[in-house]
Amino acid sequence: MSYKIGLVVDMPNIQVDNEESRSADEQKRITAEKITEVLSKKYEVVNIVADEKIIEKLKNSNVEMVFNLSTGVRGESRQSQIPAILEMLGIPYVGSGVLAHAMALDKSVAKQIFRYHNVPTPNFQIFHDGDGKLNPELKFPLIVKPACEGSGFGIHGDSVVYDEEAVYRKVSQLLSQYQPPVLVEEFIEGREFTVGVIGNGSDKTILPILEIDFKDIPEEYGRFYSFEVKANLGHKTHYYCPAPISSEIESKIKAAVSKAFDALGCRDLARVDVRLKDDEPYIIEINSLPGLKPIYSDITKMAQAAGMSYDDLIMKIFEEAARRVEKVRGKINR
Repeated sequence: MSYKIGLVVDMPNIQVDNEESRSADEQKRITAEKITEVLSKKYEVVNIVADEKIIEKLKNSNVEMVFNLSTGVRGESRQSQIPAILEMLGIPYVGSGVLAHAMALDKSVAKQIFRYHNVPTPNFQIFHDGDGKLNPELKFPLIVKPACEGSGFGIHGDSVVYDEEAVYRKVSQLLSQYQPPVLVEEFIEGREFTVGVIGNGSDKTILPILEIDFKDIPEEYGRFYSFEVKANLGHKTHYYCPAPISSEIESKIKAAVSKAFDALGCRDLARVDVRLKDDEPYIIEINSLPGLKPIYSDITKMAQAAGMSYDDLIMKIFEEAARRVEKVRGKINR
């Protein structure tokens, strides 16, 4: 089936001028250009910038489906804004729905859902203000991070803390810089993995597991996926895909990832971050709108390990979403 596709992208963040926002803007720009190039080989594609006039733009575009790259304009649950508008307008789109995006973006909510569904995740505590008292049952070291940010925002070398004073100091700092809540969780000192998921239900594809090795990262940056490591130290970070793990551990990780994906009701595409301790996987978070920058983004590395070109990856994501939409509409034979 042919589609006129709207590629919805974010505006550059001109309100905040720092290394984090500049890096994110550049990554988004390159990603949008490459996805437009790929989809244009088969479909008509129009780029639509997400701003206050997005509803009018979508109505006038006559697109039949949207490939959404927008993390929203501003405010709480912003990652759900474009999906909500698209649903209101009756335009199908690639990716998770309103609720799944909202829960995935707010790690504090996602972890409560994981707990309910018995998805393994580190013990945690949620701080909405600086007056909360640390749960004495939490075991140090702990990691302190904004609950509602992605791309490593707010996660730096000093985010892993070893005493209560450092916890309160870091919580107060993040509450002043980002919207609450702040998440404090037990830091899993072990191997780190990330896992891409494409598709839906029992037909979803779990891409080869990617291990991220921080052994050559200077200690002051944190030997975990801090913002500095993501943005500036890729050359010192080692990536192994497929990860060198036993088939038993691989099965455990994939089972936990699939369970987490389904628990939040994700669709079409996500990337799940995992840490391994004593051969047991712990789900750290789900990125329901993962980066798709060629070569740089983790999912593109996994796709390459699976024998998929960048074109193959983007087409698979879109066509899985289109298949889901057509199935809901009853347009394919069961």
